[in-house]
Amino acid sequence: MIVLVLGGARSGKSATAEHVAAGLAGHRAVTVLATASVTDPDMAARVAAHRARRPPGWTTTETGADLLPALRATEGTAVVESLGAWLAGLPDMVAPADELCAALLGRDGHTVAVSEEVGLGVHPPTEAGRRFRDALGTLNQAVAAVAHEVVLVVAGRVLRLADAADLGLAGVRRGAG
Repeated sequence: MIVLVLGGARSGKSATAEHVAAGLAGHRAVTVLATASVTDPDMAARVAAHRARRPPGWTTTETGADLLPALRATEGTAVVESLGAWLAGLPDMVAPADELCAALLGRDGHTVAVSEEVGLGVHPPTEAGRRFRDALGTLNQAVAAVAHEVVLVVAGRVLRLADAADLGLAGVRRGAG
């Protein structure tokens, strides 16, 4: 099963993803594939808080930009934390979405992918910010297309998102705005 957990900063998306992964894994261990680079004390504190919250039997693998080989090599239930950090670490913020989706679909274990929902805020004032927002929105759509379940976390509340086909909107094109 592939579950995509979307949310804004401090929305509760990571805790939600961890809860989902724990349920999918049962009593088996979970591997967290951490894509972010710790660049400042604030980021270090966030990473420490995430690690402290997880069960002691969980493993963390620091993947950085090398998410795809780590995802393919990881057995059992995995949490990808996060697609936005992975995208930001890639050259020119160009993600191989097809390769990521193939890696997700090719896994034997469950995968819970965490990603930032960045399209709900103000219009980014920089060209780099706009490129990141657009690239992550496109990447999120690609992963949502292969996910079995997609949820949006807002203020700690979880909203299950329906697929356009489930709503009788089969003609709605993905990637259109």
